[in-house]
Amino acid sequence: MSKPYVSVEGISRKFPGLTVFDNVWFGVNRGEFVCLVGHSGCGKTTILNILAGLDAPSEGVVLADGREIAGPSLERAVIFQGHALMPWLTAEQNVAFALGCKHKDWDSGRLRDAARRALEKVGLGAAMGKKPSELSGGMKQRVGIARAFAIDPKMMLMDEPFSALDALTRGSLQEEVSRLVTESGQTAFMITHDVDEAILLADRILLMTNGPMARVAEVVINTLPKPRVRATLHHQPGYHELRDHIMDFLITRSRTLAGTAPGDYDPRNPPEVRPAG
Repeated sequence: MSKPYVSVEGISRKFPGLTVFDNVWFGVNRGEFVCLVGHSGCGKTTILNILAGLDAPSEGVVLADGREIAGPSLERAVIFQGHALMPWLTAEQNVAFALGCKHKDWDSGRLRDAARRALEKVGLGAAMGKKPSELSGGMKQRVGIARAFAIDPKMMLMDEPFSALDALTRGSLQEEVSRLVTESGQTAFMITHDVDEAILLADRILLMTNGPMARVAEVVINTLPKPRVRATLHHQPGYHELRDHIMDFLITRSRTLAGTAPGDYDPRNPPEVRPAG
């Protein structure tokens, strides 16, 4: 079996008197979409920041393509909860700036053309010249998505990028990201509180116990066929079994499993389940 593109090996985050998560192991394969689900306080965002190279574990290591992640890289793009756009630049200029960081030999015309193509892919062809203050929340996030995909990273990291949006906009952008990831064959890792979002997007769903001393307790294999559409997701055979299994974990088992004795559990091989078949 080939090694995963990203390998998380025994990472922990510890402070004096507090261990947020401990001995976390998992992998993300090339072209795979993985979601990490758990309650607030279990360290999900910290894990994503470690994968992005924006933070470092107290213990353990994360490898990307066999090399230790030791800092940020344009090989890994991050879509944050907030749009993180530069307010003095237009949508086109925000995307072109990111492209210029990766392609230092491109002239302004080539950067502009590539930025426009990226914005057109997310339906913002008519808003290229607008600054963030002139855009809605959903449009700002679309610019952020366009910017991330434009640099063609080896991995896309997403920190609950739709959590602040209304339900209609959130559903639209979820399907947009699903389409872009599928078309580009991207490797993607997302943290989320939204169970339906995880079911819609993920190939595998990692379930974390509550903190402190949080860990990945279970890996759920999502066998629902693709493409998945949010409006009809609940009609797919196996959807309710899958959702009920995840909800049962979050409501009940995330607490009870958090107290499992170390000898009762192998953190390197959390159990895999296929609730939908």
